Amino acid sequence: MPIYEYQCKACGHRLEKLQKLSAAPLTDCPACHAAELGRLVSAAGFRLAGGGWYETDFKSGSKKNLAGDSASGGGEGQESKAPAKDGAAA
Repeated sequence: MPIYEYQCKACGHRLEKLQKLSAAPLTDCPACHAAELGRLVSAAGFRLAGGGWYETDFKSGSKKNLAGDSASGGGEGQESKAPAKDGAAA
């Protein structure tokens, strides 16, 4: 559910309201009770609920570049596994 920001045109009172998308916009100011409340255009406010990437990834602060690690690690791993030229086991 989005958080909407409102401002009264009569008294200037500002408020935020958590509403459903299908809910009708507020019109009555809770401070002066005038029907002059208008919805403002502001930064998008939202709340993440439940489990997901924002809850589990990078929580410890150790950001790993897995694509970069596998590219550099794969080259070194292949060289160390190469058989010796004289036929003896390594």
